[in-house]
Amino acid sequence: MKYISVREFSKKRSIPERTVRYYCATGRIQGAFLTGKTWNIPEDAVLPEMERKKKFSNNAILNHLKEQKDMELKGGIYHRTQIDMTYNSNRIEGSKLTHDQTRYIFETNTIGASGDSINVDDIIETTNHFRCIDLIIDKAKYKLTESLIKELHFLLKSGTSDCRKDWFNVGQYKKLPNEVGGNETCPPKEVASKMKELLSEYDSIEKKTLENIIDFHFQFEIIHPFQDGNGRVGRLIMFKECLANNIVPFIIDEGLKFFYYRGLQEWPYTKEYLLDTCLTAQDNYKAVLRYFEIDF
Repeated sequence: MKYISVREFSKKRSIPERTVRYYCATGRIQGAFLTGKTWNIPEDAVLPEMERKKKFSNNAILNHLKEQKDMELKGGIYHRTQIDMTYNSNRIEGSKLTHDQTRYIFETNTIGASGDSINVDDIIETTNHFRCIDLIIDKAKYKLTESLIKELHFLLKSGTSDCRKDWFNVGQYKKLPNEVGGNETCPPKEVASKMKELLSEYDSIEKKTLENIIDFHFQFEIIHPFQDGNGRVGRLIMFKECLANNIVPFIIDEGLKFFYYRGLQEWPYTKEYLLDTCLTAQDNYKAVLRYFEIDF
C-alpha cells in the first residue's frame, strides 16, 4: 500500500494540516501510523464521516473557525483569534492583562502568577469575551438583530461588578446618558428607535461591503447604546459581519488604537482614515491566515 504525508493528504482533501494530524492522533483516519514524528497515511484513506457532511458555510475562514471551535483544537486559527482579539479589544478599553496572561487564561482557565495586582473584572471580561467570540462564530450566518447584539453585551458583562448595579442594565440599553471621547451620544430614551432604524437601513443593503460594515460600526458607536462595553461589542459585530459577508475579518490591535479612534472621529468627513486602519488590520489577519495555510 502507498502512503502519503500529512501535507499531501491536506492538499488532496482541502483541509488544514493541523486537522489531519488531529484526525490521525485520535484514530479517525484508518491505517495512519507514526514513524518517529511523521504520520504515514494510506493514499486511499477517507475522511471521518462528520467531515464529509456539508460544510458549515461557503466561507473557508468561518469553516475553519467553526470546526476548530467544535473540536476544541489548540494551536490553530481559532485559538490564535480568541487570544489576539480578546487581548487587543480589552486592552484598547483599559484592561491591564498582558497577551501572555490572556493566552494563559484561554489555555488553562487560570491566571498566571503576577507581581502586580490584577483587576477581577479584567479576568471576568476576558473569559466572557472568549464566549462572545464563540457566539459570533456560531451565529455568523444569522441576521444581525437587536437580540443578538444585546446577547453579546450580556455575555461580555455578566459576572462583573457592573452587573451588580441596577442602573447599569447589563444586556439591555443604557438608562443614563454617556459620552465617548468627550463627545455626546444618543440619549437613552432614543436608543431603541435609533437602533431599529440603524439595523433596518443596514439590512436593506443586499450585498454588504467592508465600507458598509465599518459605517455600521461608526453609527453604532455614535448611538453608544449600552452603559459600557460598546467598543468591544461593536468590534465583535464587525468581525461577525465580515464572516457573514465572505470578507476577510480583522482585529484592531492595540498598536492601531489611536489611528482607530482618529478614524472614528473623522469618518463623517474623511472615510480614508478609518478605512485604511481597518485594511491594515485586515492585512495583519491575512498574514496569520497564510501562516495557517487557510485560503481567503
